[in-house]
Amino acid sequence: MWKNFPLFPERASALAWQVDGLYFLLVAVSAFFTLLIFALIFFFAVKYRRSVHPHPVQIEGSLPLELAWTLIPLGISMVFFAWGSLIYFQEARPPKDAMEVYAVAKQWMWKFEYEGGQRDINQLHLPVGRDVKMIMSSQDVIHSFYVPAFRIKADVLPGRFTTTWFRPTKAGTYHLFCAEYCGTDHSGMIGQVIVMEPAAYQAWMSGGSSTGTLAANGQQLFQELGCSTCHRFDTQGRGPNLTGVFGRPVLLEDGRTVVADENYLRESILSPGAKIVSGFKPIMPTFQGQVSEENLMALVAYVKSLAQPQGKAAGGNEAAAQGTSNTQ
Repeated sequence: MWKNFPLFPERASALAWQVDGLYFLLVAVSAFFTLLIFALIFFFAVKYRRSVHPHPVQIEGSLPLELAWTLIPLGISMVFFAWGSLIYFQEARPPKDAMEVYAVAKQWMWKFEYEGGQRDINQLHLPVGRDVKMIMSSQDVIHSFYVPAFRIKADVLPGRFTTTWFRPTKAGTYHLFCAEYCGTDHSGMIGQVIVMEPAAYQAWMSGGSSTGTLAANGQQLFQELGCSTCHRFDTQGRGPNLTGVFGRPVLLEDGRTVVADENYLRESILSPGAKIVSGFKPIMPTFQGQVSEENLMALVAYVKSLAQPQGKAAGGNEAAAQGTSNTQ
């Protein structure tokens, strides 16, 4: 019924029903109190159209009434807050086994790269029923990844990674928009999310051209940039051993402890002096301006692959230098 209604896109993700439920509750409560207020205004305007008190008199307040109109709105607001917080935390914590897709936004297109090395422009292919984690960055200005059917909107920022996740529940083709004004052709920065049945998705993945997995490409780049000369698999390297570093706490020279996530790895590549790992000297050069956003994602994917069980690491070779940059 609502599929073609322009103000109400169809629901095609696991969280869409919760988002819509909260939205409808907000609309219903707002409509109820709006009608109640207008009805009371009309009622009192008619009933007291002629004043029985030509001169104002002091009216003492009612404690039960004051408590009622304070606690009832507070309770309603807390329901909104609790439900909204639940949805927020669900959206902010991708499942650990989610498939990862890397996205680069630029004026005015979307570029996607899959773990298998396949690439897309303005089209995102996904399997139905699978958790998907988007790892996104911008090549120029602020953009926003917005899929109405998934009820997902996440800003895509230059200089850092942002993440969001969803689980498509219906096969089909859905609109993808940039929801942040990003320049003269902002309205043309559109794309499609194509959700496919698992068998069809596997066939598409097998038929696409690929120059190797994203992690394998990152491993090759890691070697070409000379990272392996310092980030060795043993304790003899001048940089930290990055095997298994992703997702774990890292002790810094200044005594702080940070978690090695995607943004930590990115910062370590571009600004290696920002967070020096305890026990190491700040000798790593910056790669700012030397690697593209796509290369950054490949390097990050490679370091992440080193944290996986043996056999899943890029190329199956954990001895090849570990990591990317951050741990200097």
